[in-house]
Amino acid sequence: MTLLFDALFSAVALSHFAVDILNGQRSVILAYLSIPLGLSNTTLGFFSTVYVITGALFQPVFGYLADQLGARWVVAGGILWMAGFYTLALLTPGPLALWLLVLASLGSAAFHPAGTMQATLRGRTHLGGRETTSAAYFFTFGQAGSFLGPVVSGPILDRFGLAGLLWGAIFLVPVGLNAARQIGSSILISTLSTPDISAKNRTIHVNGSGDQIKIGFPLLAFALVAAFQAWTQQNMITFVPKYLHDLGQSASVYGLFAALFLGGAALGGAVGGILADRFGKRRVAAAALLLASIPLYLVGIIGWSPVLYFVVPLAGALTGAVHSIMVVLAQRILPLGMALASGLILGFMFSAGALGTLLCGYLADTWGFPPVFQLTGGIALMASFLALTLQKN
Repeated sequence: MTLLFDALFSAVALSHFAVDILNGQRSVILAYLSIPLGLSNTTLGFFSTVYVITGALFQPVFGYLADQLGARWVVAGGILWMAGFYTLALLTPGPLALWLLVLASLGSAAFHPAGTMQATLRGRTHLGGRETTSAAYFFTFGQAGSFLGPVVSGPILDRFGLAGLLWGAIFLVPVGLNAARQIGSSILISTLSTPDISAKNRTIHVNGSGDQIKIGFPLLAFALVAAFQAWTQQNMITFVPKYLHDLGQSASVYGLFAALFLGGAALGGAVGGILADRFGKRRVAAAALLLASIPLYLVGIIGWSPVLYFVVPLAGALTGAVHSIMVVLAQRILPLGMALASGLILGFMFSAGALGTLLCGYLADTWGFPPVFQLTGGIALMASFLALTLQKN
């Protein structure tokens, strides 16, 4: 736990928290705008997909830049970009606000691979090699931000409208500048202690364990587990607020449920990382996804009930337990710089989840939400069997 008092780790973790406060508000904002802008479930799924895929496609690009140039300004620049365009989205009336929100996602795309690399490296060097635990702590901060975002945004939207959410963008600015300062200080200390190694090589040469994945079914299975895990989470994040909105619940209520799912994911991510370092990544991933299929399926048959206050966060915890496992496995088995490997797996997972959500938006318009949530449980079940084929490391 001493890692949490490390200045560099704390800076990137707090940055992740702040960035994902804004990301976590996306589904609540879209649900809020669905009435004045006349958004169908298909359109809702479309804009959620475009937001996620826009950020996902650029994550490998920013990861490559972080490997080549260093993480400092990729992290800080991404945070400041997101703050600026998020502010514009909240203050702009009409459909243009949706596209400005999409542009804000590029800032998140810049931050995530470089921030993930920094966090994992601190675990290797400051936490006895427990890299999955370190990555899990990092993602827990992000998921805590995703939890807080909808918790506070629902009541704020009810009382003040979109302009009331500007506090999140303002909070990003000092956080981003502090991250740049801490990463810069770390580079300076490393340079003084190892003057014969360039900053570029210090980043690129810190790769995984060299256990490269075999081409063929092992790679396909790894990709499918990552895709299905992301798909289940994106379905819940995007459609639970709209589902409850259609059942007559207020923004405060469906914002709370979005937060409960993400809060469960935050807790599950931290526990899953610790368990994976102790019992093995494959076992923990397979068990978590198998158990997750049950609450995911139940959401589709319960309807509105107080039982959802238990089922929704449980689904979040069990699906969230797998996220850091997949990222760390990618860092270890892909023969690339760590930031690029992080960007590739995060970009792939976000894209896969977004495309799945786009399909399920159409299915929700055609079948209704209950069959979509039942399908989501089936996806998690398939992922659990595929996870049994993952590497043991």
